[in-house]
Amino acid sequence: MQRITTLDEFIITRQKSYSSATGELTGLLRDIGLAAKIVNREVNKAGLINILGKFDQENSSGEQVAKLDIYANDRLIEFLKTSGECAGLASEELEDIIPFPARNNKYGKYVVLVDPLDGSSNIDVNVSVGTIFGIYRRLGNEDSPVDLRDFLQKGTELVAAGYVIYGTSTILVYSTGDGVNGFTLDPTIGEFCLSHRDIKIPAEGPYYSVNQGYYLKFDLEMRRYIDYCSDLNLRLRYIGTMVADIHRILFQGGIFLYPNTRKYPKGKLRLLYECNPLSYIVEQAGGQAVNTNLERILEMEPEELHQRTSVLMGSPKMIEEMKDFVLKYSPNIHSEIE
Repeated sequence: MQRITTLDEFIITRQKSYSSATGELTGLLRDIGLAAKIVNREVNKAGLINILGKFDQENSSGEQVAKLDIYANDRLIEFLKTSGECAGLASEELEDIIPFPARNNKYGKYVVLVDPLDGSSNIDVNVSVGTIFGIYRRLGNEDSPVDLRDFLQKGTELVAAGYVIYGTSTILVYSTGDGVNGFTLDPTIGEFCLSHRDIKIPAEGPYYSVNQGYYLKFDLEMRRYIDYCSDLNLRLRYIGTMVADIHRILFQGGIFLYPNTRKYPKGKLRLLYECNPLSYIVEQAGGQAVNTNLERILEMEPEELHQRTSVLMGSPKMIEEMKDFVLKYSPNIHSEIE
């Protein structure tokens, strides 16, 4: 019988393979894993302790806040603030960044950006939700607190990213730029255990994931590509939790589409909290991630904390096929080429 490898053991072993590693990033990943266990516990008993439903308030993006959103957000702040490795946090649920205090006159080396509970509109109907995180090395000196520019970095500068999906089982998937690995929470021992080593996304798959209810609000090139997927008898799967939709595609192949609409001409999903971390994971697994202008998501220049973008990601062969439709039908692309 093969020996179980826990998340902590895996992270520490990986750290030892880098002579320059100092342990700060290792500790930060472990703290995120611990926070995820606490959030998982509350997600699983949310109906019993009255934290289902909505607060009478909106987040920074103007969306109704679920009670579990706030709980998950508070737990992540709590664990990362006391870690010592994190200099500050930015959350989809908060308008501004949260600087953390110094320890021994030194501030942490890293900043973390999080979507504490992706898909929170699904909470009340017991559908999978998730947590998304991205970690950057801060730009400023460790002798001073963080500022906004530490968080407004391109996705190419990520040092680690990942997500946790709270579903039939709870799985943490992350990468530090050397492949993607997944860990399933074993509730009997309270540990994330290595369950999916070196994840590789299939070159193509049987699924396309899009909110097809917005079909008539999409640009022509997206409507034509969706028609193409339908003509191929690809299976439409859309959960409404980005983590869950990407998780399926990561293992079984397919394409995830969240194009711009008339209401959201620049796209709806958040670049820093959702698109960058998940694009990093998809690329590390061999996939691709672009916006509807065919710009690589990870190379987009962030201008504000809650910047939105369109996003198209998944199996590389399917992304290439989708690009052909954009090049053929999009007037924006044609004007740029000319």
